[in-house]
Amino acid sequence: MRLIRRLIKSYYFAYLKYLLKGRDREVLIDYYRSIGIVIGENCRIFSMIATPEPYMISIGDNVTIAPGVRLITHDNSVSKVLPNVTDAFGRILIGNNCFIGVGSIILLGVSIGDNTIIAAGSVVTKSLPSNVVAGGNPAKIICTIEDYKSRIAKYCISTKGLTKDEKKTVILNKVTLIKK
Repeated sequence: MRLIRRLIKSYYFAYLKYLLKGRDREVLIDYYRSIGIVIGENCRIFSMIATPEPYMISIGDNVTIAPGVRLITHDNSVSKVLPNVTDAFGRILIGNNCFIGVGSIILLGVSIGDNTIIAAGSVVTKSLPSNVVAGGNPAKIICTIEDYKSRIAKYCISTKGLTKDEKKTVILNKVTLIKK
Protein backbone atom coordinates (compact mmCIF):
# COMPACT_ATOMS: atom_id res chain seq x y z
CA MET A 1 0.00 0.00 0.00
CA ARG A 2 2.85 2.41 0.84
CA LEU A 3 4.48 1.74 -2.50
CA ILE A 4 1.23 2.55 -4.32
CA ARG A 5 0.84 5.80 -2.36
CA ARG A 6 4.43 6.73 -3.11
CA LEU A 7 3.93 6.06 -6.84
CA ILE A 8 0.72 8.08 -6.93
CA LYS A 9 2.44 10.98 -5.14
CA SER A 10 5.39 10.75 -7.52
CA TYR A 11 3.12 10.87 -10.59
CA TYR A 12 1.10 13.70 -9.03
CA PHE A 13 4.21 15.89 -8.59
CA ALA A 14 5.50 14.99 -12.04
CA TYR A 15 2.15 16.09 -13.50
CA LEU A 16 2.22 19.35 -11.53
CA LYS A 17 5.74 20.06 -12.84
CA TYR A 18 4.45 19.37 -16.37
CA LEU A 19 1.65 21.87 -15.86
CA LEU A 20 4.00 24.48 -14.43
CA LYS A 21 6.16 24.36 -17.56
CA GLY A 22 3.50 26.30 -19.47
CA ARG A 23 1.11 23.61 -20.53
CA ASP A 24 -2.45 23.87 -19.32
CA ARG A 25 -1.84 26.38 -16.51
CA GLU A 26 -5.59 26.84 -16.21
CA VAL A 27 -5.85 23.16 -15.28
CA LEU A 28 -3.40 23.78 -12.45
CA ILE A 29 -5.25 26.89 -11.29
CA ASP A 30 -8.54 24.95 -11.41
CA TYR A 31 -6.91 22.26 -9.28
CA TYR A 32 -5.76 24.83 -6.71
CA ARG A 33 -9.28 26.26 -6.61
CA SER A 34 -10.75 22.77 -6.16
CA ILE A 35 -8.67 22.16 -3.02
CA GLY A 36 -9.72 25.47 -1.47
CA ILE A 37 -7.29 28.17 -2.58
CA VAL A 38 -9.17 31.33 -3.58
CA ILE A 39 -7.67 32.60 -6.84
CA GLY A 40 -8.92 35.62 -8.78
CA GLU A 41 -9.07 36.10 -12.52
CA ASN A 42 -6.15 36.40 -14.96
CA CYS A 43 -3.53 34.94 -12.61
CA ARG A 44 -0.27 33.34 -13.69
CA ILE A 45 1.10 30.83 -11.21
CA PHE A 46 4.44 29.12 -11.89
CA SER A 47 4.94 27.54 -8.43
CA MET A 48 3.47 24.67 -6.48
CA ILE A 49 1.59 26.81 -3.96
CA ALA A 50 -0.56 24.13 -2.32
CA THR A 51 -0.11 23.81 1.43
CA PRO A 52 -1.67 21.40 3.95
CA GLU A 53 -4.14 24.26 4.63
CA PRO A 54 -5.05 25.49 1.12
CA TYR A 55 -8.20 27.18 2.50
CA MET A 56 -5.88 29.67 4.26
CA ILE A 57 -4.68 31.21 0.95
CA SER A 58 -6.43 33.95 -1.02
CA ILE A 59 -5.00 35.45 -4.22
CA GLY A 60 -6.51 38.47 -5.99
CA ASP A 61 -6.88 39.24 -9.70
CA ASN A 62 -3.96 39.74 -12.13
CA VAL A 63 -1.37 38.18 -9.83
CA THR A 64 1.87 36.58 -11.06
CA ILE A 65 3.63 34.08 -8.82
CA ALA A 66 7.07 33.22 -10.22
CA PRO A 67 8.78 29.81 -9.97
CA GLY A 68 10.00 28.56 -6.60
CA VAL A 69 7.66 30.66 -4.44
CA ARG A 70 6.61 29.06 -1.15
CA LEU A 71 3.49 29.96 0.82
CA ILE A 72 3.77 28.86 4.46
CA THR A 73 0.43 28.74 6.30
CA HIS A 74 1.59 26.99 9.47
CA ASP A 75 4.56 26.78 11.82
CA ASN A 76 5.32 23.78 14.01
CA SER A 77 8.26 25.43 15.81
CA VAL A 78 5.87 26.80 18.43
CA SER A 79 5.61 23.28 19.84
CA LYS A 80 9.17 23.71 21.13
CA VAL A 81 8.32 26.78 23.20
CA LEU A 82 4.64 26.17 23.96
CA PRO A 83 4.32 22.50 24.94
CA ASN A 84 0.50 22.52 24.96
CA VAL A 85 0.17 23.43 21.26
CA THR A 86 1.33 21.75 18.07
CA ASP A 87 1.16 24.50 15.45
CA ALA A 88 0.53 28.15 14.68
CA PHE A 89 -1.67 28.95 11.68
CA GLY A 90 -2.25 32.11 9.69
CA ARG A 91 -3.90 33.19 6.45
CA ILE A 92 -1.96 34.49 3.48
CA LEU A 93 -3.80 37.20 1.53
CA ILE A 94 -2.35 38.50 -1.74
CA GLY A 95 -4.06 41.55 -3.23
CA ASN A 96 -4.82 42.41 -6.85
CA ASN A 97 -2.15 43.14 -9.47
CA CYS A 98 0.77 41.76 -7.45
CA PHE A 99 4.01 40.13 -8.53
CA ILE A 100 5.81 37.64 -6.29
CA GLY A 101 9.43 37.11 -7.46
CA VAL A 102 11.34 33.87 -7.94
CA GLY A 103 12.17 31.94 -4.78
CA SER A 104 10.25 34.20 -2.40
CA ILE A 105 8.72 32.87 0.80
CA ILE A 106 5.49 34.29 2.20
CA LEU A 107 4.96 33.36 5.85
CA LEU A 108 1.75 32.78 7.77
CA GLY A 109 -0.39 35.74 8.73
CA VAL A 110 0.90 37.97 5.92
CA SER A 111 -1.29 40.25 3.80
CA ILE A 112 0.15 41.82 0.68
CA GLY A 113 -1.63 44.94 -0.55
CA ASP A 114 -2.74 45.66 -4.11
CA ASN A 115 -0.15 46.65 -6.74
CA THR A 116 2.76 45.29 -4.73
CA ILE A 117 5.94 43.74 -6.11
CA ILE A 118 7.99 41.30 -4.04
CA ALA A 119 11.62 41.04 -5.20
CA ALA A 120 13.16 37.65 -5.99
CA GLY A 121 14.40 35.68 -2.99
CA SER A 122 12.50 37.72 -0.43
CA VAL A 123 11.17 36.37 2.85
CA VAL A 124 7.97 38.21 3.70
CA THR A 125 7.43 37.98 7.46
CA LYS A 126 5.10 40.97 7.93
CA SER A 127 2.17 42.40 6.01
CA LEU A 128 2.86 44.98 3.30
CA PRO A 129 0.72 47.92 2.17
CA SER A 130 -0.45 48.58 -1.38
CA ASN A 131 1.65 50.27 -4.08
CA VAL A 132 5.13 49.31 -2.86
CA VAL A 133 8.13 47.26 -3.92
CA ALA A 134 9.58 45.12 -1.13
CA GLY A 135 12.56 42.81 -0.95
CA GLY A 136 15.15 41.18 1.25
CA ASN A 137 15.26 38.82 4.20
CA PRO A 138 13.23 39.86 6.03
CA ALA A 139 11.45 41.82 3.29
CA LYS A 140 11.38 45.58 3.74
CA ILE A 141 9.82 48.29 1.61
CA ILE A 142 12.35 49.43 -1.00
CA CYS A 143 10.32 52.09 -2.80
CA THR A 144 6.87 53.01 -4.03
CA ILE A 145 5.49 51.69 -7.31
CA GLU A 146 5.77 55.22 -8.76
CA ASP A 147 9.48 55.40 -7.87
CA TYR A 148 9.99 51.94 -9.33
CA LYS A 149 8.31 52.95 -12.61
CA SER A 150 10.69 55.87 -13.07
CA ARG A 151 13.77 53.80 -12.10
CA ILE A 152 13.03 50.84 -14.38
CA ALA A 153 11.61 52.67 -17.43
CA LYS A 154 14.93 52.92 -19.29
CA TYR A 155 15.33 49.11 -19.17
CA CYS A 156 11.81 48.24 -20.38
CA ILE A 157 11.03 46.63 -23.74
CA SER A 158 7.87 45.04 -25.10
CA THR A 159 8.78 41.72 -26.72
CA LYS A 160 5.28 40.36 -27.18
CA GLY A 161 4.88 38.76 -30.60
CA LEU A 162 8.57 38.90 -31.49
CA THR A 163 10.45 35.86 -32.75
CA LYS A 164 13.44 34.63 -30.76
CA ASP A 165 15.86 36.37 -33.15
CA GLU A 166 13.87 39.63 -33.21
CA LYS A 167 13.75 39.62 -29.42
CA LYS A 168 17.51 39.11 -29.20
CA THR A 169 18.17 41.99 -31.62
CA VAL A 170 15.83 44.39 -29.82
CA ILE A 171 17.24 43.53 -26.39
CA LEU A 172 20.87 43.82 -27.44
CA ASN A 173 20.23 47.15 -29.19
CA LYS A 174 18.47 48.52 -26.10
CA VAL A 175 21.24 47.35 -23.73
CA THR A 176 23.90 48.87 -26.01
CA LEU A 177 22.07 52.20 -25.94
CA ILE A 178 21.78 52.16 -22.15
CA LYS A 179 25.53 51.55 -21.67
CA LYS A 180 26.46 54.66 -23.71
